[in-house]
Amino acid sequence: MPDVFADLVGQDEAVAELRRAAAAAAAVLRAGAAALVTAGPASGNESAADDAATGGLDPSAGMTHAWIFTGPPGSGRSVAARAFAAALQCVHGTGCGECPGCRTTMGGTHADVRLVVPEGLSIGVSEMRALVLRAASTPSGGRWQVVVIEDADRLTEAAGNALLKAIEEPPPRTVFLLCAPSTHPDDISVTIRSRCRVVPLRQPPADAVAEVLARRDGIAPDVAQWAAAAAQGHVGRARRLARDPEARKRREAVLAVPRRLTGIGAAFDAASALIEAAEAEAAASVTEADTAERAALETALGAGGTGRGAAGAMRGAAGQLKELEKRQKSRATRAQRDALDRALVDLAGFYRDALTMALGAPVAPVHTDTAALAGAGAQKWDAEGALRRLEAVLACRAAIEANVKPRIAVEAMMLALWKG
Repeated sequence: MPDVFADLVGQDEAVAELRRAAAAAAAVLRAGAAALVTAGPASGNESAADDAATGGLDPSAGMTHAWIFTGPPGSGRSVAARAFAAALQCVHGTGCGECPGCRTTMGGTHADVRLVVPEGLSIGVSEMRALVLRAASTPSGGRWQVVVIEDADRLTEAAGNALLKAIEEPPPRTVFLLCAPSTHPDDISVTIRSRCRVVPLRQPPADAVAEVLARRDGIAPDVAQWAAAAAQGHVGRARRLARDPEARKRREAVLAVPRRLTGIGAAFDAASALIEAAEAEAAASVTEADTAERAALETALGAGGTGRGAAGAMRGAAGQLKELEKRQKSRATRAQRDALDRALVDLAGFYRDALTMALGAPVAPVHTDTAALAGAGAQKWDAEGALRRLEAVLACRAAIEANVKPRIAVEAMMLALWKG
């Protein structure tokens, strides 16, 4: 089995830094264990031994208690964080991929690794306070308590403040790993950033992504190369495009949008089609989980019971069911926005191709299968027109991220694309 960093594509510098940090963390644990043995129960040095065993971290030695992984979508921020968490739990301190610490961490079952994956639009303060409280406990495995927060840019202000207090005064054996698009204040607070070490990741080259798809997933080299280019370096999207026919159909429908923009009515029709496709994709991705969650909660609350008081218990459970519905609605909204954003990224790639062709730039197109259409657009619009259309797509993404209603943002974009 390859080591835990094998899936971190095209990030050699980051991997080298994380390996050094994991080795330094393992050295801290060994030093603490040695100090305990040297002190002994009757030596009178119990205090010094306890201090050494706390695992105090020295940033200058390559390891610290708080990290931020930044990079564009698809660069592998969460992959890097999970791999580093596994390396910290590795009995060898290397992330071998074979030991129980590596296997359970990568499998999501390690008792000392807390993984926060926001399902809704934000991470609230109550969730963060509970997480910080649990992270302060002593590691059951004797190594580290690791808290991995994916999409840390979704922390509310109050949740960020709760996390900040923990990072400022960290428990002795706790390591915080945050994932965010950048260190801009809009993504992560300045005070949290100032107390963390930043690991910048870059967009992996398409050739590296294609190589991984062919080697690890057994995808034909030509299909892997096409998918890697179409996904613009996003490993997860490349895998979906290569293996999921439905994902390819959705992409083809998005790339047909420029041909459909023949008038105002057509622009609004295209907007509706794009929104409805995103809603359908989101519904398909969350319906099964929603049904299972509701059934599990109703069973736990006594649904279907025939004993005395069963009906009364269900009537008293209305508040819990309402809270579940609220969480599920938030998750569905996030899934819809994620699906819509993937479509907008594909559309931006098309207008990027038109722009590079209009400028005569010596770069390969993102969408090789629509290169002819992009070339025709480049001749019709020229570079300035292609750039305006590309900016309209990017502005739509920014508007949705700023909580503008998706339908309004997409309709405005379609009109801008039609008018040019």
